[in-house]
Amino acid sequence: MSTPRPDTRSDAAMVATGHPLAARAAALMLERGGSAVDAAIAADAVMGVVEPMATGIGGDLMVMLVPSDNDPVCYNGSGRSPAAFDASLLSHLPGQRLPERHVHTITVPGAVRGWHDLHQRHGRLEWALLFAPAIDAARAGFAVSPVAAREWALFEPVIARDPVSARLYRAGATPRAGEHFANPELASTLEAIAHDGPDAFYLGEPARAAERASRALGGVLLATDFAAHRGEFAAPLRGRFRGLEVLECPPNTHGLAVLHTLEALDALPLERDDPATAVAIVDRMDEALAHAKRVVADPAGNTVCTVVVDAQGFAITLMSSVFKRFGSGIGVAGGGFVLQNRGFGFAAPGELNGAAPSRRPYHTVVPGAALRHGRFHAGFGVVGGAMQPQGHVQLMVRTAAWGEGLQAAIDAPRWRLEAQRALAIEAGTPEPVAHALRQAGYREPAGEGELGGRSDFGGAQMVMRAPEGHLLGGSDPRKDGMALAC
Repeated sequence: MSTPRPDTRSDAAMVATGHPLAARAAALMLERGGSAVDAAIAADAVMGVVEPMATGIGGDLMVMLVPSDNDPVCYNGSGRSPAAFDASLLSHLPGQRLPERHVHTITVPGAVRGWHDLHQRHGRLEWALLFAPAIDAARAGFAVSPVAAREWALFEPVIARDPVSARLYRAGATPRAGEHFANPELASTLEAIAHDGPDAFYLGEPARAAERASRALGGVLLATDFAAHRGEFAAPLRGRFRGLEVLECPPNTHGLAVLHTLEALDALPLERDDPATAVAIVDRMDEALAHAKRVVADPAGNTVCTVVVDAQGFAITLMSSVFKRFGSGIGVAGGGFVLQNRGFGFAAPGELNGAAPSRRPYHTVVPGAALRHGRFHAGFGVVGGAMQPQGHVQLMVRTAAWGEGLQAAIDAPRWRLEAQRALAIEAGTPEPVAHALRQAGYREPAGEGELGGRSDFGGAQMVMRAPEGHLLGGSDPRKDGMALAC
């Protein structure tokens, strides 16, 4: 048995994010007197440079904010379908459902507007300063990290189909781990955003170039759709579990599935060493995801997560995504980024979440947090599409019900429901648990979805306030990130 990795500890501030360059960017903002929001924006901008298959300015963001002296609040930075989108565009498709990647899956990117909205409310540093680390990484280049390199190669066929993406992301010769990669086009776009704010993106050349990319493939996305985009602040959904108040974002995310599951589990003993406990947890999760599918939409995707708690106790969980790896795969010429494919989350026309003009699809991104006695206890996110709510439940059970250490809970083997009764079980799961789950009727999900049996068990980032008052941070070894005490 391997020795458990220790939690990272800080008496001041903490960052947990998906790449060391992003962690250092966040720490730099905190050192300069920035807020947790400043730090999270800087880290997220870097993540869009170093993990282009997962996130970027062509995607969305969702945020959970827990101020030290005010009520928690969510931010929904997801974009809508084009105003000119019409259900008749889907009439020739099987079941009138969009495939995973198609020009009509493109929705308006919400990340850049989201950064600005967050900064307007909670930023302390000058806007332009937040983007210096990302611009430097994009222009000077960086060493590609191991997990990113593996995913880059695995999803090379996605970028190979589009000439702009193929050139930008080196289809046919994707960078290997440790190899240098630069994106000067993205550096120039970020410089314009840093200098002129979100209008440089939503009213400028990136919006016009995105329209041209869409039109060239028969799409209906227009620059005016970019100009019309707005994000919203809202109250989070709340649920109880083992003395904690768990916070999730409201629809169009599937955060409600987390709360439904945890509230159903709270009445159970959840004996850690009893395989029947694992069956009970998966059963409740399966039921909750089925409910979310009926009332919200359909899950899948890839994401990045940053959690920051600053020295004043302000906490943020910020998650951004282009949805599937490399999103739609459709690159924006001169912009240095791909457009997301969130429209794949729409159901068939006429259903509750049916595809329609200027509409937000079901969203897999669910930043979470928990309160104890009304104050910040933890901020967390687990990237990986449908893994996100399932990861929240598994982290909460391990930390709040079983008392496991934060990093140990992150490192522990996971399970993932790919579809109803189709369950992937990660290597390292105790054999009695795996056997009980298979005996309960959960089949191996070979061939399910784009990963086709190579299930993604996600990547967690988490910061927790210990009872003694110090901060603990943890970062998932399944990704390239780190927790950094500041």
